[in-house]
Amino acid sequence: MKDAGETPRFLDRRAIARAFDRASAGYDAAAALQVEVRSELLDRVEQLAGAPRVVLDAGAGTGHATRSLKQRYPQALVVALDIAPGMLVQAGQRMGLRDRMLGGRFGHRFERVAGDVYRLPLADASVQLVFSSLMLQWCDDLEAALVEIRRVLAPGGLLLFSSFGPQTLQELRSAWSAADGAEHVNPFMDMHEVGTAMGRAGFTEPVLDVDRHVRHYSDTLQLMREIKQIGARNALHGRSRGLTGRQRLAAMQAAYETERDAQGRLPATWEVIYAAGFAAERGGRGGGRGAGGEVVVPLSRLGRR
Repeated sequence: MKDAGETPRFLDRRAIARAFDRASAGYDAAAALQVEVRSELLDRVEQLAGAPRVVLDAGAGTGHATRSLKQRYPQALVVALDIAPGMLVQAGQRMGLRDRMLGGRFGHRFERVAGDVYRLPLADASVQLVFSSLMLQWCDDLEAALVEIRRVLAPGGLLLFSSFGPQTLQELRSAWSAADGAEHVNPFMDMHEVGTAMGRAGFTEPVLDVDRHVRHYSDTLQLMREIKQIGARNALHGRSRGLTGRQRLAAMQAAYETERDAQGRLPATWEVIYAAGFAAERGGRGGGRGAGGEVVVPLSRLGRR
């Protein structure tokens, strides 16, 4: 495992922050899949008992999940954290005047913090629930990110997250490979690697499952525009910094054309990993009780709808 302060080996953190910052204003208009995954993950939170005092939404984006978490836990301190300040600006604008001005029992105000999951600006053992929807795939050292999340979680605290698996955008990856052999799609860890990283980072009773979504597009440009609009750009350190040449783009499109289905649509696969685990006791095993001693529902019951 690398030190949390090191620059990740594959992904450029500054490029990730810039891309999502630029995409913040138009993100919600293109984030249909993200809405679906977020709703599924929030449903799993609904199956939990107890009342966390501090909740962290790591990679909060425009704050939709944060608002839902605050509504569910109105007495908790709920924090939206994101690497892109523009996303947090959008989250604040969507919070609503009533929530911003009143808060407390009269509204659902949450806090916003700009920060990186590799270096969370939170005290040790200060959080009882960490929620993270489709953010951790942007961490090429997943174990380091999970160790940092484990640091801020109180013993018995819960981590619930979703991430992309290796079959995500497999059609686009294959088409680019046929066109120029270069990497244009970020790498993603599989479910077993995610589970191993959770165990090594200090999470017990991990439960993971996989879902696959196939979305359809009229052409490759429609898909690429959507990816760009949500800020999911190629962030690999070795990526080409110039414009993609017309010949390479045409070669990629020609390769992708072989994927058209019977209805003439181009498919794009998104593999989603859902995971949950309890923060282990320091120097010991975790369990099914929260930091306040409340009993929580076993993670085995956090199944899909």
